[in-house]
Amino acid sequence: MPPAEPRTPQSRITLPVAEPAHGRPTVPEPLPAQSLAPVVAAIVSLALIAGMLRTRRLALPLDHPNERSLHTRPVPRTGGIGILAGSLSGLCALGLGVLSFADDRKHVPIALRFAGHGVAAGVAVLAIVGTQWPLLAAVLVLATMWMTNLYNFMDGSDGLAGGMAVFGFGAYALAAAGGGHTALALGAASVAAAAAAFLAFNYPPARIFMGDVGSVPLGFLAAALGIAGWQGGAWPGWFPVLVFSPFIVDATVTLAQRAARGERVWQAHRSHYYQRLVQLGWGHARTARAEYALMAACALGGLAALRAPAAVQAALLAAAALGYAALAAAVDRAWARRREGAA
Repeated sequence: MPPAEPRTPQSRITLPVAEPAHGRPTVPEPLPAQSLAPVVAAIVSLALIAGMLRTRRLALPLDHPNERSLHTRPVPRTGGIGILAGSLSGLCALGLGVLSFADDRKHVPIALRFAGHGVAAGVAVLAIVGTQWPLLAAVLVLATMWMTNLYNFMDGSDGLAGGMAVFGFGAYALAAAGGGHTALALGAASVAAAAAAFLAFNYPPARIFMGDVGSVPLGFLAAALGIAGWQGGAWPGWFPVLVFSPFIVDATVTLAQRAARGERVWQAHRSHYYQRLVQLGWGHARTARAEYALMAACALGGLAALRAPAAVQAALLAAAALGYAALAAAVDRAWARRREGAA
């Protein structure tokens, strides 16, 4: 027999041999080194943000209170750099991060920002969906641009946007892993892990904000990975919408309400539902905990119904819609009583 060819070493991690009760050792399957990506993402994010906070505060762009703000003192707002660096995002997300970092440091004209969002959304959708269905591609580009921006709109209270990333991308990771989509699962898990590390500094009271450099790429990734998972068969089309519905519903309904009142929807404001909860006396911590409960319910409900019959999935979505209508009505009533009391 010819001598066996030497095997080239691979980047794999092997667990210790276990000795079962019947006395014969079993060798566990070796784990690919890529499986450590979420752990590395959390460590990189944690270390980078901690290092940023150790520098002089004036070296970081500060978020000064304005008509949209719920905070009362300047806070550094580039914590999203840690999330991007830790999650090793794709080129489109990194490009948006660069553009958004420039906006954090010095205002970038809105036309240039939207152009950047449109280019990133177009490249992502064409790469995932292709050109076979132009109308579908156009709708997905607009949906991706809206998700990119609404995530930024919802980043206005301590712990909120980071928490949505943990629950949303965590749900993506579990759904993808359950369907055998390993690369997608590891990518989503890395984003969730980096966001969890960021929360160590952003949970109320926040020591650093995410800033546009974090919120804009996260919104883009929520849409892009959601579309990729749908196209790849990891989940049905409703799953990403339900998982990120705590942000999608708040931002979309608020925009529709402001437009119906004839307000300038492009101007800064404090009328999102989460902003009204804070102003109603809930504060940042209680609002974050309530939003986390809603995020967890949406994520767990979506995961439970992934492979359920269509009728069960439809019932879940109907229940979610009714639940959101009830929650919105409750906040609207409380807000109306507050305004009447102040009059």
